[in-house]
Order: sequence, then structure tokens, then C-alpha cells
Amino acid sequence: MNKKIERGSVMKKILLVLMMLSTLLFSSTVTIAVAANVSYAIDPLIKAFNKTNPEIKINVVLGSSGKLTAQISHGAPYDIFISANMKYPQKLYDEKMAITKPRVYAQGALALLSQKKQDLSTNIKILDQSTIGKIAIGNPKTAPYGVAAVEALKNAKLYEKLKEKFVYGESISQTVIYATSAADVGMIAMSALYSPKMKTYEKSTQWVEVDEKLYTPINQGIVLLTHAKENAEAKAFYDFMLSSKAKVILQSYGYKTP
Repeated sequence: MNKKIERGSVMKKILLVLMMLSTLLFSSTVTIAVAANVSYAIDPLIKAFNKTNPEIKINVVLGSSGKLTAQISHGAPYDIFISANMKYPQKLYDEKMAITKPRVYAQGALALLSQKKQDLSTNIKILDQSTIGKIAIGNPKTAPYGVAAVEALKNAKLYEKLKEKFVYGESISQTVIYATSAADVGMIAMSALYSPKMKTYEKSTQWVEVDEKLYTPINQGIVLLTHAKENAEAKAFYDFMLSSKAKVILQSYGYKTP
């Protein structure tokens, strides 16, 4: 009787080991370079993808689009690049570092964010008030949302007057940190406001969408990189990002989708 129990126990252990080996053999990792503004939506996107692809592990590297592009150009082993605009994936495609043409997966929007409650009915013109000291914006050299912020300010005839007040974030996530700590108002990605930590901020009194007529639409692009040339799992996640399921999730985080 004891021998039967022992044999059964041994068999269970063998089966467990075989299952673990099977998981290791048939699972794979896809590394995606993700623009910081998408950091709030990427976990729900991965979770939805893994419902039908549980064997594929998605490894996320976050950063500004400019810095991620530089890393890819220097040989970083990323499979997919999810950018905050079309400029950087187009550059990688032109330099034959991407195997797919850049596709628009979402369109981002700018928002004004204030720590203190105030009347935001004047939209971007509130930045011209004497009570506004520091203004956080993304660095236009590395962050596409910074480019959009500068364009909006110039079109509103405020850039030259206010440029000495700017505090620059290297990525949009850093800009959010500055907007909620070191600055009076920040120009951030509206998607940031849909993260759990930001839901305490009230629309109209602490944040408002910047008039979209003031800046060029922020088309956000995705490409499969050369590192993923033989990677079917990377292609699966790439296809998912362009699917209707992904669009629903992106819309719930403040994006518009094509």
C-alpha cells in the first residue's frame, strides 16, 4: 500500500516537472518598447492579449519615443516599438530597422492639469494668468507630446511670453510628475488622467482637454522591428494592437482610434 502511495507521489512529481518543462519549451517572450504615455494602458492591453495567448510573455520597456528610438538604432533587442507619434517609427522603417510600415494604432490628446482647483473655462489661456508660475511640458526634443504642447502654445500666441516658465519633462510620465509636484499647471497626455492614481483629479476644475484645433493630431505609430523577423508571437501582439479589442481598451484610456 505504501509503495503504491510512493509510486503515485513520484508520478505526480514527474508529471509536474513535465508540465513545467512544457511551459518553458512552448512559452516565449516578446519585448516591446513602449512610449511613456501608453504606460497607463499597456497592462490592460497585455492582460486582454494573454486571455487568448497565455503562453506568450510580454516584456515592457518604457521610455520617451526619442530615447527608445536611439536604443533601437544602437541594437537594443526589442521586437515591437509602440511610439507616441509617427516620426520615430518612420525613421526606423526608413533605416530598415523595422519590417512593417508604421501604422496608426491610436491618436493622443493634450490636457491641462492643475494641482489646485480653478476655473479652466478659458482653456489654454489660463496659462497667461499672473498666478501661474511654472508650467510643465514635455521636452519637444524627446517627447512628441512636448512638440504638440509647443505647437499649441505658439498657435495660441503664448509661447514667447511663457517660455521662461517651462519645466521640461524628458517623457510624458515625467511631465505628469512635474505637473503634480513642481509646477502650477502641466500640459500632459490626456491618457495619463485615466490611470487609477489620477482619478482624484476633477474634470473642468483640475483638468481640461486642450483645444484640439491648436495642434496637429498626435497620431501614434507601431512597427514590428527587425529583431522580430522570425517571431510569430511578436506578430500576434502586433496584430492585437491593431484589433477592435485593443481599440476599445485604448478608447477607455482617453485615446481616439482609427
